[in-house]
Formats: sequence, structure tokens, C-alpha cells
Amino acid sequence: MIDFEHIKFDSNEIWSSFYYDFYCVAIKKGASGKFRYGQAHYDFDEGVMSFTKPGQIFSVTNPTDDPLSGYMMVFKPELIRDSELGKVIGNYGFFSYSTSEALHLSEKEDYIIMSLMNQIQDELKNNIDHYSQDLIVSHIDLLLNYAKRFHNRQFLTRSSVNNDIVLKMEELMDAYLKSDASILGVPTVHFFAEKLNISPNYLSDLLKSATGQNAQTYIQEAVVERAKELLSTTSLSIKEIAYELGFEYPQSFSTMFKKNTQQTPLQFRAAFN
Repeated sequence: MIDFEHIKFDSNEIWSSFYYDFYCVAIKKGASGKFRYGQAHYDFDEGVMSFTKPGQIFSVTNPTDDPLSGYMMVFKPELIRDSELGKVIGNYGFFSYSTSEALHLSEKEDYIIMSLMNQIQDELKNNIDHYSQDLIVSHIDLLLNYAKRFHNRQFLTRSSVNNDIVLKMEELMDAYLKSDASILGVPTVHFFAEKLNISPNYLSDLLKSATGQNAQTYIQEAVVERAKELLSTTSLSIKEIAYELGFEYPQSFSTMFKKNTQQTPLQFRAAFN
């Protein structure tokens, strides 16, 4: 457990690019420079909670002397490897969020998280015994479950920001399927996440909250709808439509179409003749 009040971000070049081999859960109040994780910066500089995983690239730019408070909890994967948390931590998508995904806490949420952080800090100060590791891991597990709840809340309370992303996603998808797919191939989650400057996991979680579909399902449905449009309004062959939508092999297109509609492309087209 690291107290941010004891950290000073000076102008040392080490902050320009570094990585570490542990998980980090931080709740930070106050600005001390821009924090970059993955491909871009977090969207706010203060009052946020962030989650990072081992092996990612980080940097702190424009460090300041502004007062900073909060905690940074760091732990090696070995701490949780033999626990139930070790088996499911990969399911927490916020550990791979890369930008615009810092968790903004309400006053009540802040109190809950800080209380858990303080309990972990107190446990670390006790003499180590046979129960220490299990208790610490249990507190981390509880903290991450609360974080999951708070992230879901944030998708709702920041709906205006998220709606803008969904609208932009729709525009990008429409443009892609009408002009780029034949050149770039079948659309992918990573492509749109990069265009929107957010991580694939965040995009998937956001779309799930807004539309009820994860990113992969959302994209497949858009491809199918465009295919239906081409099948019903043009005389293009199935092979031509497949290539138009980015499929290298027409069979792959037909398989995907039937999986989503319970009809082959030819059966769907026949219904309009």
C-alpha cells in the first residue's frame, strides 16, 4: 500500500516510459501530471480510480508539485495465484482499459473504497500469521467487486458521453461497411476501439450497457444487416457481396449469415423474388 502523499513526481526521465510486473489499483485525488496507460491518457487528472495490470507501458508527463492524496495498492500475481480471485481476475475488463475509462467515484463510493484500502493497510501492519494472506486477498476481492458495481453505475451516469461514443461507432460502422470492408477485411472490435481511442474491453462493456450486445455481437449484427440490404436491393452475387463485406471466402460469409438468421443468403434473397 503506497500513500500518494509520500510520492513526488519529479522530472526524472524514468517517468517517460516504464512498466511493472504487478497489478495496481489506485484512488487518486489531486493532479500531479498526465498519466498515460496503453495508447492514450486518462480523461481526468484528479478524483479518479484506475486499474492497471502487469506488463503494460506507462508514463507520467508534465509532473507538478500539486498536493496529492489517496492510495496505490500494488500486488504481484503470485499473491492471488492459488485463490479463487486468481482464477477470475482476467474477467475484470477494467484492468485492460486504456483511456477515458478511469472510474469516477461518488462521495459514498469513495468512502467504501477508502475504507477497504485502510483495512488492507491495517492488516499489513499486523504481525504476519497464517491468516494474513487469505484476509488480504479477501479484501482485494471485495474491493474489485465493488469496483465492478461502480463501473456499471458509471456507464449509466455518464450516459451523454457514452451515447456520443455509440453514435460515433454507428457512423464508423456504416462508413466501413459501405466503403472500407472490401479493402480492409471483415470489421473487428480492435479496429473501432482504436478509431474511438478507447480499449476493446471498454468498448464492449459500453455497448453491452447501451445496446445489450457486446462489441463482437454488435459488429456481426451490423454486417448481417448490410448483407440483407445488398441481398434484397442489388443483383450482386453471393460471392460479390461476401467480398464487398470483407470476407476472403464466400463460405465464411454464408456460414456467418446463416448462424445469425437461420437462413442461407440465397434463401433470404429468394424471399424477395
